[in-house]
Amino acid sequence: MLQIRKNYIIDETRNMIAVQIPVEDFNKIEEVIENYGLAKLIDDVKEEKSFTVQEAKRFYKSLKKKEL
Repeated sequence: MLQIRKNYIIDETRNMIAVQIPVEDFNKIEEVIENYGLAKLIDDVKEEKSFTVQEAKRFYKSLKKKEL
């Protein structure tokens, strides 16, 4: 399990209003979220038809033409 070091910010009535975490911990959290999103995207498109190399080249070439 990812250990996250936290510092709580409280207001004058001692209600927690924010959390501070070290940049290193934030970067780890961000990486976990990105990896999860990538894995989910891969699962979502798993059943879609794959392009052949030639089809992929034609597709990307058509995208470049649309950008111009």
